[in-house]
Amino acid sequence: MIYRGGERLGRLKNEGLQMILIAIVTAIAGEFKITPFSGEVFRIGLGSSAFLLCLLLMRHLPYVYTGIITGITVLLFRMLEDGITSHGALSFITSAQMHLSATFYYITYAIAMSLIKDKWDRFHPFILGLFLSVIDLMSNELELLARSFIFHSPYLFSQQFVFITVTAVVRSYFVVGIYSSVTINQMRVLHIEQQKRIEQMLNTNSGLYGEVFYLRKSMETIEQITAKSHNLYEKVNGTGLKSYARTILGITQQIHEVKKDSQRILAGLLKLFDRDYAADMRLAEVVEFAIKSNLGYSTMIGKKIQFTSDIQTDYHSDQYIPLLTVLNNLVSNAVEAIEDQGSILVRAYEQGFKTILTVSDTGVGISEQDKEMIFAPGFTTKFNQEGFAATGIGLSHVRDIVHSLGGDILLRSDEPGSQTSFVITLLTHTLKKGA
Repeated sequence: MIYRGGERLGRLKNEGLQMILIAIVTAIAGEFKITPFSGEVFRIGLGSSAFLLCLLLMRHLPYVYTGIITGITVLLFRMLEDGITSHGALSFITSAQMHLSATFYYITYAIAMSLIKDKWDRFHPFILGLFLSVIDLMSNELELLARSFIFHSPYLFSQQFVFITVTAVVRSYFVVGIYSSVTINQMRVLHIEQQKRIEQMLNTNSGLYGEVFYLRKSMETIEQITAKSHNLYEKVNGTGLKSYARTILGITQQIHEVKKDSQRILAGLLKLFDRDYAADMRLAEVVEFAIKSNLGYSTMIGKKIQFTSDIQTDYHSDQYIPLLTVLNNLVSNAVEAIEDQGSILVRAYEQGFKTILTVSDTGVGISEQDKEMIFAPGFTTKFNQEGFAATGIGLSHVRDIVHSLGGDILLRSDEPGSQTSFVITLLTHTLKKGA
């Protein structure tokens, strides 16, 4: 309770400082005038514009209190200014009477703004400008009414109607324009941040998909080994070799424990593997994302690579994660196959009832002896400076993922130094959502 009370007190203190800041900015801005049209007759003070812009940008503040504080601050500021400029010739009471009506303007404006505070998000900027013009006009009318009452002068609103209306419209739409620009910029920044989060999530999910696929395959192998080991145990036990049988049974139990550990790891990975945030992606988006991810990778390792795409077919697919996993690995392999500079082309097109995806690079190529083993489990041609083999799901698992989608992958490569292409063939109805 003490913590919540302190937090609330801190929030109120912060809001109070913000309201005082708005009041000071408004009072100072009111001393500046702009002339939107030729001549000196039509001049608009910036105080009202600054006050309105602050209200639009700081919707969390209590508008009524903000209006009261601003009105009082403007009054005191102008009285202080009168005292300085008149060198004491103007009395305190006279100065207060001259500027008191401005206080009513800001209070009225703030009250009216509080009434539409929760609704203006639904307004088109043109409609919002219209509402603000009416509020400005109404506040000006109350200011004139207060001035006529204070000085016992005739109420001349009808004679100044055109001038006040034009002022209200120009001032309101001027501020709405600035507010819209700020809002659009904020939305652009939020969109960029959201795009970054989506890209990070896609990269994570793509990597997790490869690991989950690999682990499931390993678990199937463990299941087969467990079954074979148990069968061997029964056969050996039937021959009377009890000690060997017990050893085989112990191995079988250990393999079974490994399987249970793998199941727990798989369950944990599946909790992290979120595929529900987006129901589908377009094929072109998958290709462009794979290129964008590896463009950063190529820059990081100091290679000058030209990435191009040739998208001749495009549709929404709910299999975007396995597709992205495959393309990401093929494109990253292409990046690593290029020594210093080169080019990578990713194509997507339809051929009959099939969708063809190709990843081509101008890297070092693949030798004849490596072509036969390129899709073999555990095979790699990439080693680091210490001589350790490269990590990653490997081409064998890329091929397995493609096969799991009912497709096929093949290698097209001539002599080393020529273009190397991996060609993926998939049934369109398998990929296309709603097909």
